[in-house]
Amino acid sequence: MIETLSNHHVKANFFIDGAFAAKHKDLIQMIEEEGHLIGSHGYNHKDFAQMSKAEASANLEKANSILSSLIDQDIEWFAPPSGSFTMAAVEAAREQNMHTILWTVDSIDWKNPTEEVFLHRVTSKLHNGATILLHPTAVTAAGLGELVTAIQKNYKIGTLNELMSEKRGG
Repeated sequence: MIETLSNHHVKANFFIDGAFAAKHKDLIQMIEEEGHLIGSHGYNHKDFAQMSKAEASANLEKANSILSSLIDQDIEWFAPPSGSFTMAAVEAAREQNMHTILWTVDSIDWKNPTEEVFLHRVTSKLHNGATILLHPTAVTAAGLGELVTAIQKNYKIGTLNELMSEKRGG
């Protein structure tokens, strides 16, 4: 997937679990070296809706400590696993200077649809400012190039920092 993004000269957002990052340090550093945004997905894919604020804070601190040590920068974005969170989790993230983000277009790629279904799910729901949820699955890897090409017909692909920037162009 990284190679496909590179071949299309686009940057993406990667929300990485801290436990995964600890086991795949070279991959995390490669993602960062390619210029993609790295955000937190917490530690161990826990349900943030089931955590107290203190538990959410400790989970984020653990994940962010690992991630920031690998990429040598602060983690600014948090995407809760399964989109499950409470305001306590959002506040815990905010207290660590992080923005909480969810997707607006779900590919449901983790259910292993056909490539055609995968592409239709995403392209039929595109809109300005869309954030697309993708996972590192075989169907996503196979269809990513075609998806990027389809998106670029009408939209620009970029990182959350670019999307949220006051300097973004129309």
